[in-house]
Order: sequence, then C-alpha cells, then structure tokens
Amino acid sequence: MMKRLRSFVSITLLGGFMVVLPGAILVLFAEWIFGVISRVIKPFNEWVATWSPLTNYMADFTGVALLLAGCFLIGLLVKTNIGRWLHDLIDDFLGKILPGYQTINKLVSQLLGGEGNTSLLKGEACRAYIMGRQVPTSVTGIVTARHANGDFTVYVPTAPFLTSGMVYHLGAESVELLPHMSVEAVMRTIIACGSGSQVLSNKLVEEN
Repeated sequence: MMKRLRSFVSITLLGGFMVVLPGAILVLFAEWIFGVISRVIKPFNEWVATWSPLTNYMADFTGVALLLAGCFLIGLLVKTNIGRWLHDLIDDFLGKILPGYQTINKLVSQLLGGEGNTSLLKGEACRAYIMGRQVPTSVTGIVTARHANGDFTVYVPTAPFLTSGMVYHLGAESVELLPHMSVEAVMRTIIACGSGSQVLSNKLVEEN
C-alpha cells in the first residue's frame, strides 16, 4: 500500500514538474534579459534623471523598447542564410544545456507560426465525437492533419491551458468541421473554460 502511494506521489510530482519547468525557464529567462538590459542602460537613465522626474517610467519604457528593437533585429537576421545557420547552431547548443528548452521552442513554433503547415493556427476548428456519433458527447478541438483515407488527427486542448491536451485520430464521421469559426476563436473558448461556446452552434442555428 505504501509503495503504491509513494509511486503515485512521485509520478504526480514529476508530471507537475515537467509541466511547470518549461514555463518557469521562460519566465526566468525573460527576467534575466530585462535585468541585463536595465543594467546596460543604467548610465542613460541616470543622465535622464538630471532633467526628467519620470526616471523609473523612462527606464522601464527604454528597456521594453530596446527589447522589442532587439527582437526585430534578430528577426531580420534569421531571414538571412547566416542568421538561419546561427539560429540552428544556438538552438542545438541551448537544447543540450537547458532542460525544457526544446519543449518551449516547439510550443512557440506551433502557436506562432511554425514552418509550412505545422502551425496550430493553420488547423481547422471542429467538434470531435471521440466516442462516436451515436453518443451525444463532443469536445472542442483543432484538426491538425488530414489523412489520405479521410481520417482526421484532432488536438483537444485541456482548459484553460492550450499547451496540454490529447491527440485523437478519428474517422471523418466523428469529426464535425466548423468553417465559420477560426482557430483563435476556439482557443478563446478553451482559455475561458468553455465560456462563450455558444459560437460553436450559432451557425447551425442560423441555417435552421
């Protein structure tokens, strides 16, 4: 009995740790970057302090502006061949030394664009009858792949977090596409724990 309890507690803690770790790394990295920028521009802020009463606000504004400018310049760089090569090199290096980095990298790629048709935002909104059409139970999902035999691969996020969920491979008869809804609208209902899900059936009501 105690062995089962220890196993349950260990596995549950490990599962929670694996979920929290990528997000924690991302937050810590963002704080570190902002801190570095703040220290670099400290002389500028001290100079501004001599003629502006809004020193603290100016420091925050300058830090955010420089961070955005840096992201923009990096975005321009990775559009070049050398930039892409450097990006791949740094990705490989960070993936080896930072646990959870690859998870964050793939997640951001999926949510913000990815390459080709890999982005989650390029999927299709749907209602998935995971127990078959004969059972009046459905879940909100996103079609991430169509197969040659007509089947669908559907990702069903777990509310309110889009980054965790289940993947189902379903026959066409178990998937109801929602062409009147965007993937962003589906994501909003999931983040809101189902609130606003009336939009899933609004089109059907209008047609009837």
